[in-house]
Amino acid sequence: MSCQRCSSERVVSINAKCSDLCFTRYQGMESDGYVPNEFGIGGGDYIRIKLCIECGAVQGQFPLPEPLKFIEENTEENIE
Repeated sequence: MSCQRCSSERVVSINAKCSDLCFTRYQGMESDGYVPNEFGIGGGDYIRIKLCIECGAVQGQFPLPEPLKFIEENTEENIE
């Protein structure tokens, strides 16, 4: 695979299992639990990311839409 930004072949693929031990912060909202699907880095128990170690670009389809499910689940009204 070559980098989408600089065409380097120095792309590393990282897959990590974090069970339900993922902490996420987005625009002042915080979530502690599973990896959110909405951010393009995996979902559920797994983080899956491809990173160019030449230019630092994260590989994938960006920009992503607003993560409405994450926002809905982590607004102050829904936190118990």
